[in-house]
Parts: sequence; C-alpha cells; structure tokens
Amino acid sequence: MVAIVTSCSSDNVRAHNCSKGLSRRNPGDTSSVVIMDNRNGMMPFPPPISRDRAICEFPKCYTPEASLQLKKDWDNQAREACNDRAARHQPWDRQKMSKVVVVGDLNVGKTCLINRFCKNVFERDYKATIGVDFEIERFEISGVPFSLQIWDTAGQEKFKCIASAYYRGAQVIITVFDMADIKSLDHTRQWLQEAMSENENDSCFIFLVGTKNDLLPTEERERTERDAIKIATEMNAEFWAVSSKTGENIEGFFFRVAALAFERCILKDLEGGAPASIGRGDSIKSDHAKLEEATSQEMKRNCC
Repeated sequence: MVAIVTSCSSDNVRAHNCSKGLSRRNPGDTSSVVIMDNRNGMMPFPPPISRDRAICEFPKCYTPEASLQLKKDWDNQAREACNDRAARHQPWDRQKMSKVVVVGDLNVGKTCLINRFCKNVFERDYKATIGVDFEIERFEISGVPFSLQIWDTAGQEKFKCIASAYYRGAQVIITVFDMADIKSLDHTRQWLQEAMSENENDSCFIFLVGTKNDLLPTEERERTERDAIKIATEMNAEFWAVSSKTGENIEGFFFRVAALAFERCILKDLEGGAPASIGRGDSIKSDHAKLEEATSQEMKRNCC
C-alpha cells in the first residue's frame, strides 16, 4: 500500500519534494533539506525563525478547569539548560523536534486549525484531506530553536488504514471536534484510543480541541465546553476552544503545545544524556518514501 502525503512545509517556506530548485537526500529526513540558489550556490535550510514564533514566557492554559499542567513557569532544570544553550548560540538542531498528530472526524476543521496557525489563512471551501499531510513549524523557545512536525490526518474511514501508520512516535496527540456537532465530541474517545494504540502510555501530551466556537451562542458554547471538559478529564487531556475563522485562541493553543513539548524534550535530554528524536528513528518515514528508495535502487540495477 502506498501512503499519500499531500504536502510538507516549513514556516512560510514550502518544502515540497517536487519544488523547483529544492533537493532532499531522503524524503523522510528533514536534516538534509537544502535550497539551490543559482547565484549563491548551496544555502542551508531553513531560514531564520520568524519573530512571531519566539516564546519567552510559559504560555497560559485555556482555563484551569480544563488543564492538567497548572504551573505558570518553566521547570528550573529546563530553564537552566536553555540559558546554557542560548548563551552558546547553538545552530538549528533537527532533533529538537516533536511530532504532533491531529485526529478527528471528517469536516471538524483539523486542516483549517493547522492552516490558520501555520499560514494565517482560513479557507471557506471545504477540501477533505487525502491520506495525510504535514507542516513543520519552527519556534525559538527561551532562546533555543525548536520545531513541531504537525501531521494532519484524514477523517474519512477509507483512509484510516493509511493515517494510523503515522500515529506512531507522537509526542503530542490533538483530538479535534466540532463544537456545533456534539456527535463529533463523542467520537473523540475512539480517535484517541486508535492514536494511543500506536504509542506507549504516558508518552504523549493529549489535547481536546473544540473548533468553530464562533458558530455557537454564548449559552450553548458554555454548555458544550462543560461537556468537553468532562470528556477531557476522562481522556487525561487539556481542553481548548478555538475558532479558525476568527483566529481566536489559535496562537495561544499552539504556543502551549510547543512549550510543553519543548520542555519535555529538554528534560528528556537531561535525564538520558542523549537528544530526543522524532518518534522512533525512521518511524515517520512514509511508504511513499520507501517506494521512491526502492524505485531508485531498481533503476541503479537496470542501468548497468
């Protein structure tokens, strides 16, 4: 079976395999991406981190009733490690990256959620995700470069067998529901169960995100939030209500995700003495990438 990866990107610079002037040593290896410039030769990828992706203070939760992490500041050990790394001006490290998987029913707004944050756009025309898609969003957290690899999975039943292969090795799982469709909230338990079946217990931060909150009147929104908080407690998840249309809480949510994932990554480094990596080594490599490698090897054999 060939998995379908519709695109991959980093910040506001698109990183498609087929883009003009861009080469990859391995489609599954983000460290080998370079940009060909006819005037300047080879230029290291990626470019400098945007100022609006700098996080200095520990991001707040949506509401204390819906948060498992009530602390208001960085862990002391993590803070000291960050100060040391920032003082030495370490270059971008691809291993300082966490894998985020976004799951949920069809048409709950997973892609709109990601696009609003990564591209600052909202598209009214609905287009279902085919297979999987991903974005790479880069931050500077307490002076240290860090990235989120955000996987957007299809909500259609026929793509579940493809999408589930990309659940493995996640550090963050975001279960999304439509606040205007209460059935999609009930389905989040099943989505989380399927995502966690590919990961170890207590290995992931879990978020329950309600989208389209702009569609609800105040009373109905408050009632839905109370129901969602109950389910989030059962799921051991942190709840957020957002609107991709208006942008409400979008940046705050993703900053929160990045900060928690980053801190765990740093603490894991300190415990084990080795950099934390994405998933389990090559576990994020797609079947599409493997097919390309096999095709390349076949061509080499046939050319002699």
